[in-house]
Amino acid sequence: MKKIIFITITAILLLTACNQSRIEIAPGYGNVVEDFEVTNQNNKKFSEEDLKGTVTLVDFIFTNCETVCPPMTHNMASVSDQLEEEGITDYQIVSFSVDPENDKPKNLKEYIKKYNVPDDKWSLVTGYDYDFIRSFAEHNFKTIVAPPPESSDQVTHGTSFYLLDQEGKVIKTYSGIDSGDKKFPQEEIVLDVKTVINEGPM
Repeated sequence: MKKIIFITITAILLLTACNQSRIEIAPGYGNVVEDFEVTNQNNKKFSEEDLKGTVTLVDFIFTNCETVCPPMTHNMASVSDQLEEEGITDYQIVSFSVDPENDKPKNLKEYIKKYNVPDDKWSLVTGYDYDFIRSFAEHNFKTIVAPPPESSDQVTHGTSFYLLDQEGKVIKTYSGIDSGDKKFPQEEIVLDVKTVINEGPM
């Protein structure tokens, strides 16, 4: 009898631990990214099918950005560096250009070279028009992409990072930069990526 009770308690504790480790889907998210087909920095097609089977981090940037994009890209590169150092390889990063008219694959390839990241892990994508990226960002990630103010070439866009599970489902968001007195949450992102890799789709 004691043995049965012990096994039962152990099973309950294990199940509780597993439940606690699951990532809670952010309010308003949990959607699978809609179908799309774009072009990456290597002039190769990239679509929603490339999000399947791999944990993905997504952000929105452009190469001519003078404000938030450099720190965002630096922070994303730091996440990649830490994952690589810890031997985590089953992940990818996708950066959507919010200035597709100017961000051709060549520009994106030159841009990412400065950050010394694995080329096979990070897709910077373009090959669409402004209307597409504005709608795509809003509908799938609930973030803004807006035209530059008058007499400026700086596109307005959000600074969040997004975590997608192996089904291409958006499950969590993070600030991509330091925000007020809150530091960029690198350790949280790395831990969440490892959790989804180990535990599977949310």
